[in-house]
Amino acid sequence: MKLTDYLYMYPEFGMLDSNTYIIKDNVNILIDIGSKTLMQNVVHEMKKDGIDPEDIDIVLNTHLHLDHYAACGDFKKISGARILIHPLQKKYYDQTVIQTARVFNMQAIEFKEDAVMDEKELGQGSLQLEIIAAPGHSLDSICFYSKKEKFMVCGDVIFAQNIGRVDLPGGNADQLKSSIETISRFDVDLLCPGHMDFLPSADEVKRNFEFIKESVLAWL
Repeated sequence: MKLTDYLYMYPEFGMLDSNTYIIKDNVNILIDIGSKTLMQNVVHEMKKDGIDPEDIDIVLNTHLHLDHYAACGDFKKISGARILIHPLQKKYYDQTVIQTARVFNMQAIEFKEDAVMDEKELGQGSLQLEIIAAPGHSLDSICFYSKKEKFMVCGDVIFAQNIGRVDLPGGNADQLKSSIETISRFDVDLLCPGHMDFLPSADEVKRNFEFIKESVLAWL
């Protein structure tokens, strides 16, 4: 589903899956490929928009929880894309990948990255993506922000009318509150969470942050 000239979204298809985003630019980036078993649904929807797996150059993740990254290795096999991870994702790999899988009594799905990205900015195309460390839901959570296009892919930091959970390994309520306060200061016209609906206007984004601060964070 095309959201802007640069940004596409593919909503989660079931349990242990996430929203997938594609930034179509000089270098094409996929963020959060999601579930291994549901990946082919994403690929099918991409092709309907004229995007083949081979068109993707880079795979990124907002954080390394199973529902967001599990199909990374499988997608690399069919696309040839490079998997990049953030330094925080490298540092806290054990907590977010191994320990979180144990919480759910599941086998961790491991993968090998091709490179570690710069921790502040990703300048692979005409869009410069600012990378914002946003711990709280997990130690390695990051958001991707385009100042030019005013969109933010925020993973499980904040949703429409809700926030990410803090009871998994590395989760921290105070850190999540701080991260939400930080990203609320950005000029965002389109907020793209890891689950549920996106927020398609500056007014809706602003109202959502206000609701979260007044009605959700007070109880966190």
